[in-house]
Amino acid sequence: MTGDLETAGVEAGECRFFTTYTGVKLPFRLVEAIPEAQLTHRNTFIRAFFGADGLLTGFDKMVYGEVELAHRYEYHGNGALRRAEVTMDEETVVLAFDEAGAPLGAG
Repeated sequence: MTGDLETAGVEAGECRFFTTYTGVKLPFRLVEAIPEAQLTHRNTFIRAFFGADGLLTGFDKMVYGEVELAHRYEYHGNGALRRAEVTMDEETVVLAFDEAGAPLGAG
């Protein structure tokens, strides 16, 4: 990806930073929180957004100041993932999930 991906679509909430993520199931689990003050010493990090309810609403994998990977999440009322928008290499895939969190297919 070139440039910095806008954070549009990420509800106003808390922004935190992490070294990486883990897992293959969405939403990814972010690990190793780091303070914002340490970002000047890192070439790669995760910039993550959390809603007022504490749920991860999205993240950007930052590499040398550019967004390499972006995820945006929406949830059902029960907290299960409803929609995931994944952008990589300027291509976006939208995935939908039922109220149990089972995939419905790509959009």
